[in-house]
Amino acid sequence: MDLKCVIIDDEPLAINVIKNYISQTKGLHLLSSFNNATESIDYIRSNEIDLLFLDINMPLLDGLNLLKSIPKKPLTIITTAHEEFAVESYELDVVDYLVKPISFHRFIMAVNKAFKIKEYQQRDDQKPHNERAYIFLKIDKKKMKKIYLDEILSIESLGDYIKINTSSNKYIVHQTLTSFTDELPPEKFIRIHRSYTISIDKVETVEGNSIEIGDIRYPIGRSYINGVKSTIFKENE
Repeated sequence: MDLKCVIIDDEPLAINVIKNYISQTKGLHLLSSFNNATESIDYIRSNEIDLLFLDINMPLLDGLNLLKSIPKKPLTIITTAHEEFAVESYELDVVDYLVKPISFHRFIMAVNKAFKIKEYQQRDDQKPHNERAYIFLKIDKKKMKKIYLDEILSIESLGDYIKINTSSNKYIVHQTLTSFTDELPPEKFIRIHRSYTISIDKVETVEGNSIEIGDIRYPIGRSYINGVKSTIFKENE
């Protein structure tokens, strides 16, 4: 699977950095680059773009207002020198928010998220609309258990194991929380703490730095708080 990319940034050096990173990343194909947002509008509207690398502070039209004006938004990774627009960006469903100077390692992490989202989008397009998504869990040495994703409430880290809480049962699986979360559709599940991943549509209340699902309250980690709240409130509008 290839992602067709466009870069929009008013800094030539920043464009060259992203171009170099794209050239070193398998599966990314650069279509074009623009040094201001206004020149890019017609191109974005008339071409099929999978992934947009978008700066925020640009003359005449800033990146966020450009994104708001696009009817069919491509997957977008923000590339900016300013940290203060992160919450507003996530409210526009951006894939990731990269603060300059951007390391190649951080670039790859963001791109991997985009690949995963695109993969899930393609799977959803191919599924019959009435088919329930599921995953198989290895619950002992010989048995694989089919679990429907819409029954999962939360996943808790237990070191090298995880506890998966569903609406009817609990399962202990030999797997890390990070690797299991990576297998889940990111539009349905979100990591809220180093020890917890939760189902977004099962959230009942949000209070301070915690959320409630059923009769259980889960803490939201400090580094997760902005992204978690913007995602939950966006999904439940």
